[in-house]
Amino acid sequence: MSFFGDDFVVPTFAAFEIGDGQRRSTWPATMPSERGPEPRPDWVVTSADAVDTELGIVKSGKEADVWLLERAVPDVVASVSGARSVILAAKRYRGAETSDFHRSASYTEGRRVRNTRDMRAMSRKSAYGREVAAGQWAAAEFAGLCAAWTAGVPVPYPVQLSGTEILMEFIGDAGAGVAAPRLASAALTPAELESCFEQVVEIMHRFALAGTAHGDLSPYNLLVHEGRVVVIDLPQLVDVIGNPNGLDLLERDVRNVCTWFLRRGLDSDPEEIFAELCADAFQAPARW
Repeated sequence: MSFFGDDFVVPTFAAFEIGDGQRRSTWPATMPSERGPEPRPDWVVTSADAVDTELGIVKSGKEADVWLLERAVPDVVASVSGARSVILAAKRYRGAETSDFHRSASYTEGRRVRNTRDMRAMSRKSAYGREVAAGQWAAAEFAGLCAAWTAGVPVPYPVQLSGTEILMEFIGDAGAGVAAPRLASAALTPAELESCFEQVVEIMHRFALAGTAHGDLSPYNLLVHEGRVVVIDLPQLVDVIGNPNGLDLLERDVRNVCTWFLRRGLDSDPEEIFAELCADAFQAPARW
């Protein structure tokens, strides 16, 4: 086995021009640890001849922007194995000149930064420190997505991490380039609302069974696509036991969810749900 892994592909780029808003696929340059968990879905394009094409921005935020990107093998390439084209979501954490990280330090207690220079720069919030923070949040979210996917939590499949960019499965109508609605804005019948609530509670249980909590769960980071709830935005994933704020953040997740559904006529017992999640977390056999 080579240092790069058995599936490493030496790039052999075809002779075709790259246009505006395009780049050669960044897949061949990634390390195995920067690629999504195996077995990979069949739609993942791993050809070294693939080209990434920008299709426009989906969402702009304080910390990161999400772009629509097509990764495709050009027609001039005679033959390739595997998928030839896929629409992806590219989440790009902002650089030092534009970032506005508002994540509370309560999320990161218990996490360690090995490089003391990086730790000092982050506490001073210098330009270099903000660059380090952007890279760490991207890496934390990618790791969280990989662990969640492996544990069966409904999250977008994480394709790869490249610096401060995460490429992941696009949830929505790929052909029209329309993202799935957030739970907060989804038009739901009473039966659909109840189904969504049950799915969200199951999501919290799956996190808790791994000893974690989303930490910032709300109807704004839950997507509803074809009746299925998918959770997004995982950079602040919290170790319920290892983080001194873990139980408070777990309780807040439960309260946010139950309050939102209650306002739409679906009653629940947040204290009972919280107690069940705590039991899951304390009995978790292993942490991510």
